[in-house]
Amino acid sequence: MVKVLKSPPFWFFAAFLLFTVIATVVAAEDAAPVVGSAEHAAAAVDTGDTAWLLTSSALVLMMTPALAFFYGGLVRRKNVLSILMQCFMLMCLITIQWVLFGYSLAFGPDVRGAIGSLAWFGLKDVGLAPNPVYAATVPHQAFMIFQAMFAIITPALILGAFAERMKFSTFCIFSLLWATLVYDPVCHWVWGAGGFLRADGALDFAGGTVVHINAGIAALASALVLGKRQGYPDKISPPHNLPFAVLGAGLLWFGWFGFNGGSALGSGALATNAFVVTHIAAAAAGLTWALLDWITNSRSTVLGIITGAVGGLVAITPASGFVNAIGAIWIGIGVSVFCYMAVAILKVKFGYDDSLDAFGVHGVGGIWGALATGLWATKAVNPAGADGLFYGNPAQFFIQFKAVIITAVYSFVVTFVLLKVLTAVMGARASQQDERIGLDLTQHREAGYTVLE
Repeated sequence: MVKVLKSPPFWFFAAFLLFTVIATVVAAEDAAPVVGSAEHAAAAVDTGDTAWLLTSSALVLMMTPALAFFYGGLVRRKNVLSILMQCFMLMCLITIQWVLFGYSLAFGPDVRGAIGSLAWFGLKDVGLAPNPVYAATVPHQAFMIFQAMFAIITPALILGAFAERMKFSTFCIFSLLWATLVYDPVCHWVWGAGGFLRADGALDFAGGTVVHINAGIAALASALVLGKRQGYPDKISPPHNLPFAVLGAGLLWFGWFGFNGGSALGSGALATNAFVVTHIAAAAAGLTWALLDWITNSRSTVLGIITGAVGGLVAITPASGFVNAIGAIWIGIGVSVFCYMAVAILKVKFGYDDSLDAFGVHGVGGIWGALATGLWATKAVNPAGADGLFYGNPAQFFIQFKAVIITAVYSFVVTFVLLKVLTAVMGARASQQDERIGLDLTQHREAGYTVLE
């Protein structure tokens, strides 16, 4: 009993229950009748927009298990379940965090451009009527749950950097704290009403800055704090199941239509543009990476083409509601060139162990996508956006550059400090013996495969 009371999971669960009780009390105060909310919402809600946003929410949720297959296929077989477990845990953990206070911090009433207040704690006042500030034609809860799916997948991207070596208990607490201290504030800066980067004119249609730069830079900090895997780089086995990784990449591509297309928050022309350029950029990037492989290694690889396609999806994310098809092709070509250099040259030169290239693809790809938005954005696609440098507005490129730097510095510093504190308090890295045996058995007492001899 004493051992249970002293364990981090016990206190984690106790804090979770406490927050749930508080949220229940707060949400009950001054709560409007649900029937009344529905009647009020009926006059303003567009059923087509709502259907598309709910469908997009489901597509984005699917991207997290898709990422689990993508990452899971790339690790050694003794760690495949640990990747699946981490991703599935985030689907549960971050959902509750988002409902209790994450959504309020990210999108709630502004506090000096830096963070949302806790006025919407426990989804108080987040009902079935539309919120005209964020999405005037869909229920507020539809917008909330769509954004929840982004909050779930963002910390999941980070785990690619420390795959095969972080303790599961530390992973849970790190993810909860990171979502609260890093994701929610950056989300408010860029997308929240009153956020200072939004007010400055930074363009991020679907999460290049909020999701990919944020997670990619955090991945680099994580790789540096946790250090290299045992035997890296000479004694690390190749991906144990490339078909798993291809399945994951294909499902990510599919889900990304909801990720970007859904960010139009309606089912009209802008969603169509986002859908089309998303596909084009992924295709251009996958083709470019395959050609780079062919040129440098005399053969194209499956791992290369799926990595390129994912990089293309990353890079088009901030630009998908602002650029046309030709811009998407250039963004796809550019991201494979830059990410290929990061993976094949930068990582080797500096010797850090970004296990699954979370920084090399999501960090570098997100930075290129955000900057490229400042090059190819055009009001011909989205009158509510801005023209980029190639359309006569060089100032937009510098606005994008500023947003990239601010996000990258904040994410790196807070992630680095957070992991250092957790390392000192509870230890972040699995023991050497656990790492040798594999996290599937040592952290979860399960095996992904049964080997018969």
